Amino acid sequence: MRCLQVLERAGARMRNPPAGLFIIPLLVFGSQCESRPSFAATIKQAESRPGADRIPDVPIDGTVLSLLRGHKAAVWSGAYSPDGKWIVTASQDRTARVWNAATGAERAVLSGHKDYVTSAAFSPDGRYVVTSSADNTARIWDAATGKQHAVLAGHHGIVETAAYSADGARIVTASLDKTARIWNAATGAPLAVLSGHRDRVWSAIFSPDGRRVVTVSDDDTARIWDAATGRQLTVLAGHRDHVIFAAYSRDGKVIVTTSDDKTARLWDADTGMALLMLSGHSNVVSSAAFSPNSARIATASFDGTVRIWDAITGRCLEILVGHNNFVESVVYSPDGMRVLTASDDKSARIWDAATGVQIAVLSGHNSFVNAAFYSPNGRCIVTASADNTARIWSARFSVLAMKRGLETCRSVE
Repeated sequence: MRCLQVLERAGARMRNPPAGLFIIPLLVFGSQCESRPSFAATIKQAESRPGADRIPDVPIDGTVLSLLRGHKAAVWSGAYSPDGKWIVTASQDRTARVWNAATGAERAVLSGHKDYVTSAAFSPDGRYVVTSSADNTARIWDAATGKQHAVLAGHHGIVETAAYSADGARIVTASLDKTARIWNAATGAPLAVLSGHRDRVWSAIFSPDGRRVVTVSDDDTARIWDAATGRQLTVLAGHRDHVIFAAYSRDGKVIVTTSDDKTARLWDADTGMALLMLSGHSNVVSSAAFSPNSARIATASFDGTVRIWDAITGRCLEILVGHNNFVESVVYSPDGMRVLTASDDKSARIWDAATGVQIAVLSGHNSFVNAAFYSPNGRCIVTASADNTARIWSARFSVLAMKRGLETCRSVE
């Protein structure tokens, strides 16, 4: 998610590099990476070679399956419903919208926020959507009808993110008022205030088991909280600048954080002990993602690259070179075979996760691509852009798929 405050904050960091600060000692990696060259976005004739299902020799241009048009301002982010049948997008136009993932038709407009919508996410059962907004609230909506179900009021600053717990019973919100809050998802009633950060809180997420929450802040720390009581458990201190992103490994044992200090760091999720510092990027590290088996980590950076790291040793395995502007986000495909990136160069790109080879360029947006994400079955990709649109793309790019006219993801499993 790439909101106006994030741009202002990142710009300030680049104009005023942080002074050197003491950090706790930990293993540092990143000097040895294998850099892959970028390729021309054309497809080489391959019918005469064996192996029709192999990856093309050079990246191809992606084909748009549906254009999601309706927002009147930048689309910051989006998400698929758990069953893959619906897509929700969040926009600067003060609305979120729900779309049919198979046809691209608009299903519902979630209208009621008084300022731009910063994020949107489905409940685990897909029946509801939670949105966060610069109007200092989060709201819960019926995903089918667009009817507002509850207003989560209590923050005193922009609410940057809202996320459900895995069981759908609670919602956690993060705000620039320096707090995160936990709410009852059924009623909208407040349950706990997570207070302790000394500066803006940019994100908050539940652990996979729902027992804990991790928050990131401009106070240069991340913090772990008891989700039941709101009690602070651990401060993850070590970054030298604002911490802007955090994610749990699938098993919940490790947390990765990214920072304006140009590094990502790994932490033991139970003890808060620092495990690794992933150093090598030359600008803000904007996002990170664990592979589905948690063996690797991908980091995206404003230096225009993505790096793949061994999550156990911290060794840098690949540098993904091809974007020519800030890389805003990175995710793995559900099967872990691909890496998907979104960039301010107006494109998203698909990469082979094992080799770092660029497979496809999803070009066509007229402004920054703020986010890109896979459908649950891995057949589709959605991109969200500052050109006021989102787009659905096919995620299949084998030679055989192209000879068949490019297999689509319209059949939702």
